[in-house]
Amino acid sequence: MPSKYLHLQQFLAHLKEPTYRYTQLLQSIFQQNIGNFAAMKLLPKFVRKMLIHEYWEHILNLQVLKTQRAKQIEKVLFTTPEGTLLEAMHLQYKKSWSSFCISSQEGCGYACSFCATGKLGFKKNLTPDEITDQLLYFLLQGQRIDSVSFMGMGEPLANPFLFETLKLLTHPQLFGLSQRRITISTVGIIPTLYELTTSFPQVHLTFSLHSPFPDQRSELMPVNQIFPLYEVLKALDDHILKTGKRVYLAYVLLQDVNDSLLHAQEIIKLVKSRKIPWLYHLDIIPYNSNEAEGNAYLSSNAKQLRAFVNCIKKSWLSITVRTQFWTDIAAGCGQLRGKIDLDGI
Repeated sequence: MPSKYLHLQQFLAHLKEPTYRYTQLLQSIFQQNIGNFAAMKLLPKFVRKMLIHEYWEHILNLQVLKTQRAKQIEKVLFTTPEGTLLEAMHLQYKKSWSSFCISSQEGCGYACSFCATGKLGFKKNLTPDEITDQLLYFLLQGQRIDSVSFMGMGEPLANPFLFETLKLLTHPQLFGLSQRRITISTVGIIPTLYELTTSFPQVHLTFSLHSPFPDQRSELMPVNQIFPLYEVLKALDDHILKTGKRVYLAYVLLQDVNDSLLHAQEIIKLVKSRKIPWLYHLDIIPYNSNEAEGNAYLSSNAKQLRAFVNCIKKSWLSITVRTQFWTDIAAGCGQLRGKIDLDGI
């Protein structure tokens, strides 16, 4: 799907403007953080007038419906002119480092039992502009885009517009992100995994594991029946062999569901059986039981969390325990359209 940036380039050519007008337009947006065409003083008044006539007043096609802030995190609920709802999150780390969690779909069709977004069902794939406009919003607010994670609503590898979106994000005149500044989280869509390895080999991959036992994983994540765990791991092995990059295994810890020592031991066995096991890194994520109303799951208590992590640490498996700062991301970037509890962030 052609992006609005291509349309803008073609429109300026239609006006018979010199090619550097497009460069000036992009400089106004991505260097001066100007989203209003009327304020783009690098462009002649006539060009600004024609842009407003053709595209209305603003480059951004999203409208903010709701924002919530707590300490180092900001969540934003957007709508498009067509009524599509999408969410994004700004994560402000110490040392002035910013990361952004964006959505790739409205809703999600994979129905993971612990995920609030999965309860919405699949509504639509977001277009490249709808995905990148989430970042553009923050950019026009003066935020520096240091890194971006596809960990919001939806399954990015199921969106046919993903690769066009990645081209926009890495284009030097647009967002200018290195592939190494982009992370894609997936439940394991095998064909697109192989394609990503070929087309964008330096993008970081996070695989949603959540159980090392295939039968239980199918109960938690029905997608396991379509793309079985061991087949996904073969694709991840291929990714590591071809790129030399580490793969992250996301593991949301659910009380009395997947937090036993038996689970920890099976994870160790699973990773040690890989072709290059030392390039797998386990991310333990405490579950946010406030994420959805009527949720049947609870977050593991501190004692069980410590026992689980200590068991993993006794092996040489690389592991990180994410703080509550990251919990909402694992569950779908929060649901601003419903109740949300930010007190623990």
